[in-house]
Amino acid sequence: MRYIISDRDSGKTVKELLLSDIGISVSFLRHLKFMENGILLNGEHATVRRQLKAGDILDIATEDEKLGSRLTPTEIELEIIYEDSALVVPSKPPNMPTHPSHDHHGDTLADALAYRYRNDPYPFVFRPINRLDRNTSGLTLIARDRISAAKLSASMRNGEIRKQYVAILDGVLPQDEGIIETGIRRTAESIIVREVCPMGEGDYALTRYKVLYKSERYTLVLASPETGRTHQLRVHFAHLGCAILGDDVYGRESDIISRHALHAMSLCFSHPADSRKLDLFAPMPEDMKNAVDMLFGTGSKEQLDLICRSI
Repeated sequence: MRYIISDRDSGKTVKELLLSDIGISVSFLRHLKFMENGILLNGEHATVRRQLKAGDILDIATEDEKLGSRLTPTEIELEIIYEDSALVVPSKPPNMPTHPSHDHHGDTLADALAYRYRNDPYPFVFRPINRLDRNTSGLTLIARDRISAAKLSASMRNGEIRKQYVAILDGVLPQDEGIIETGIRRTAESIIVREVCPMGEGDYALTRYKVLYKSERYTLVLASPETGRTHQLRVHFAHLGCAILGDDVYGRESDIISRHALHAMSLCFSHPADSRKLDLFAPMPEDMKNAVDMLFGTGSKEQLDLICRSI
């Protein structure tokens, strides 16, 4: 990654710039110090104590030296919503795992991206900033280098990345707009399943929601999780007695859709390299649109993307 030193940064040391302004970690800085060509100033090796002046060119070796472990590059079609050298945002299809596991090799989002970048000069390492369940579709933010990963992860921790999901609920919410604020913890019987618990126990979780459509039995909601707990939306809506349609863990299977009806529709965040605002949108996949049309009336699915974009 290359940086042109501005007048504002003139007089700083390489260490000061990398730690405070660029935001790399102390451990990564230590790694760079012992890498061949880890830190180059105007094309020559530089120590972290070197003082910078306006116009200097600072090159940092953020690229990886080997393919991420367990990845199996596999040709799988992906819809890419945004892509550059720092990050990529695909719209993950439903029924695709995000990363490899004991039972999934060669069929994951990570494997598909490893194939996409197979001819890049540097090996691909999978660095997801948000993780979607296998059955959840939609936007997944992936950093393509270590510095971008560190900055985006910090933004996520600080609540600076706005996420919006659309979900079909098996039930009718008591209010058309509201906040769900609880603790969330693992159940005693499982390392995967979560449950609501009293505040102060487990992890704090907050979700905002707004009803888009409703019928006598079903609700379509726009949901914004302000925290990022495992299964947060699934647990929160089940807690209100309106589990996500098709959720076989927190609700029940459905004849209307073959997976839980949850889609990560939008992401809004600052780009890690230049801080420009990115506001990304992924339309719902056809299985959810068809379910919306079936449950809420003819023509609903044609209007839905316009409604969601306008909120």
